[in-house]
Amino acid sequence: MQIHEDDPRKPEVSRLLNEHLDAMRSISPPESKHALDVDGLCVPEIVFWTARDEDLVLGCGALCELDSTHGEIKSMRTAQSHLRKGVASKLLKHIIEAARSRGYARLSLETGSMEEFVPARAMYARFGFEECGPFGAYRADPNSVFMMLEL
Repeated sequence: MQIHEDDPRKPEVSRLLNEHLDAMRSISPPESKHALDVDGLCVPEIVFWTARDEDLVLGCGALCELDSTHGEIKSMRTAQSHLRKGVASKLLKHIIEAARSRGYARLSLETGSMEEFVPARAMYARFGFEECGPFGAYRADPNSVFMMLEL
C-alpha cells in the first residue's frame, strides 16, 4: 500500500468520494452532514491523499489547515472492499505525521454519533484522540462527535 498526495477530481478517486457522500446522506440528516464534496476538497488549505495498491484506490483522507497550529482531518474513507484491512490506520498515521511536520499543536475531527461510526471513533481513540467540544465553525450537534489529539 502506497500513500500519495492525490487529486480528488480523478475519476477513480471521485467514485470513492461519491460513495462516501452517499453513505453520509443515508446516515446523517442534511443539517448534520459535514463531508466535503470533490470541489470542497480542491482548495488551497486542504491536502488530500489516497492509499493505493498500484492503480486501485483503497482509501482516502485529507488534512485541512484551520490555522497555523490547528488541523482538521477530513474525508477519511476506506473502500468498502478493503474495510478492516488497516487502510484507515495507515492513512491516519500518515495524516498525523503530516500535521506534526507542519508544526500543528492540535489535530481535530468531526465524526458521526450514530452506531455506524463506532468503528471509526474506536480507531481514533486508539490513536489517542479524545472527545472534545465543537471547534472551528462547528456547533454542538447530537449527530456529531468531536475529537482532538494534542500533538
